[in-house]
Amino acid sequence: MIVTVLLVSVVVLAVAYWTYGRFLARYLSLDDSQITPACEINDGVDFVPAQRSMLLGQHFSAISAAGPIVGPILAGIWFGWLPALLWILIGSVFIGGVHDFTSLVASVKNKAASIGEIVRTHMSRTSQILFLVFVWMALDYVIIAFTDITAQTFASVTADAAFGPGVAVSSGLYLLLGLSMGVLLYRFKTNLTWTTALFIPLVLLTIWLGTQLPAGLTDALLGISVKQWELILLAYCLVASLLPMWLLLQPRGYLGGWFLYLVMGVALLGTLFGGQPAQYPALNLDGLASAFNGKLLFPILFITVACGACSGFHGIISSGTTSKQIRKQSDTKAVGYGAMLLEGLVAVLALATVMILAPGDEALKAEPSLIFAKGIAGYLGHVGVSFHLALSFALLAFSTFVYDTLDVCTRLARYILQELFGWQSARGALLATGLTLLLPLVFLMLTKEKGYVAAWPIFGTSNQLLASLTLLAVSVWLMRSGRNAIYTLLPMAFMLVMTLWALVTQILPFGRALAAGTSMTADVVISGVMGSVLLVLAVWLLVEAWSALRRARPPAVAPGTASAA
Repeated sequence: MIVTVLLVSVVVLAVAYWTYGRFLARYLSLDDSQITPACEINDGVDFVPAQRSMLLGQHFSAISAAGPIVGPILAGIWFGWLPALLWILIGSVFIGGVHDFTSLVASVKNKAASIGEIVRTHMSRTSQILFLVFVWMALDYVIIAFTDITAQTFASVTADAAFGPGVAVSSGLYLLLGLSMGVLLYRFKTNLTWTTALFIPLVLLTIWLGTQLPAGLTDALLGISVKQWELILLAYCLVASLLPMWLLLQPRGYLGGWFLYLVMGVALLGTLFGGQPAQYPALNLDGLASAFNGKLLFPILFITVACGACSGFHGIISSGTTSKQIRKQSDTKAVGYGAMLLEGLVAVLALATVMILAPGDEALKAEPSLIFAKGIAGYLGHVGVSFHLALSFALLAFSTFVYDTLDVCTRLARYILQELFGWQSARGALLATGLTLLLPLVFLMLTKEKGYVAAWPIFGTSNQLLASLTLLAVSVWLMRSGRNAIYTLLPMAFMLVMTLWALVTQILPFGRALAAGTSMTADVVISGVMGSVLLVLAVWLLVEAWSALRRARPPAVAPGTASAA
């Protein structure tokens, strides 16, 4: 059964790329004769043209993070693997892929403008402010969720051994490799192929070194609490998001992309030839409610799977950092649509690590990162790799995904505050970054450990709602440029209904407790307040969009701004 599921998924995603992806490329009128913003500006800091293969790896690594692993595993446990699988395949092809591809093309065709800038041009300044505030809040929730998940990984201890310290050391060495690779590529102009051939084995070496820590160092690292790791990770976000893109983000993301490919290859081969049967039920439902924990299939499935099927965060990356690195317009198909389909495959492989578990297995109570890592370690065990080394390999892969997202997220949130307040100096960049990290700092310090459990529902909701609002902005751009926007409007409408429904369900406990005057936990207060703000912003944006669409004719194209064609 697992082999069949995997083969069908691979075929569906491959066929979608060559058919629907090709159709969307024609629909968006990609034109390689037009110079891209990366090549036109090429300032060596934010605008840096990259080879398609390098950018695909960096973009894929940045958008993947923990979302396509944690979300499908949680959804698979709660509802059974079949609903999660169907949503991953349908969502990634017709919603997530469309969202990523169109938002990237819209940005490239508008001088690498952010989605917020496109909103201002085609809607209003008020709409832009509302959208940017919403995006900034959504990005902060990404930072909250993924910082906590990574900290939990670094502090992880199983019945067999303490794996967290080794993963933490390997992660630090991996970042140093990224810095070194950046210096070699951009300062010494080394050949990308030969540099890649050198650094990929070095990444594997860092994994092995993480398993060879002396007892004293392991004990010292075990003395670092989850909260302390969270502080360290937020400090990393502060520094990394201010570094030039060529120094860390591009090379580290590129290495992370290769690492992702390697993990996917291991998971693919392990799933195909591991001989492990599917034990977890396809459906874990009692009517529309999960028999596992009473969560409603509609709409909770669609905000839980999150990045594995659709993610608003992807559109912000596409229009924030990736569009500033596109060498030619045709590269957007592989980078935008192709990377989303690859992420859908990651989600399917993560779901397979749930499928091999029997109902009632103690492993189902573990962190999603450990469920995923143990599944990968099981595959490697079939070819003679020690469980300790295999688990470290999988956990470092998991942490690598998150690293790439954390500093990209912080950088994008910094861009937003700088755009809103006009802080263009180095001091302004530092202030914007500090303000961005303040909310995650407060949330993570106030909530109990495993704060990501409290943050995940509102993260998933804000993330998916952001996707629907991004599709709305792209639709307005297409329609006011004289295009038929049906291919973005339909996905937008579906996501909007699901996410607003989910948002209301999360606000209700706060509203009921407030009306009754009863005490509330910090989780309920934060979700209620933040959820209410997000709801108001979303509804207000919808009103602004409707007003923009009612205006008679498309706006005049601003000087230096490309049209939809």
